[in-house]
Amino acid sequence: MRTRVVGIAAGVISWVGLALAVVLVVHVVLTVGGANPGNPITSTVKSVAEPVALAFKDLFGPEDAKLRVIVNFGLAALFWLGVRAIVLKLVRRLN
Repeated sequence: MRTRVVGIAAGVISWVGLALAVVLVVHVVLTVGGANPGNPITSTVKSVAEPVALAFKDLFGPEDAKLRVIVNFGLAALFWLGVRAIVLKLVRRLN
């Protein structure tokens, strides 16, 4: 039973961490690609990505807005992938 619970928890953590990183990367792609900011997809992704980026969203302030999004939101995506890996390792040790 414990193995099953740990496996389910690891699966949920894995998908959530991956989903957070994907939202951030999609925001970067839409921004760099010049997607219409008024489009509902673009605005929805941005509204989800900004709180997920935490303090990374304004960590660096280069003049170029696209570079700012690449660096800050890219770092946030890497952060979430790192958190995902660490938490997964800890959860799997419970097994």
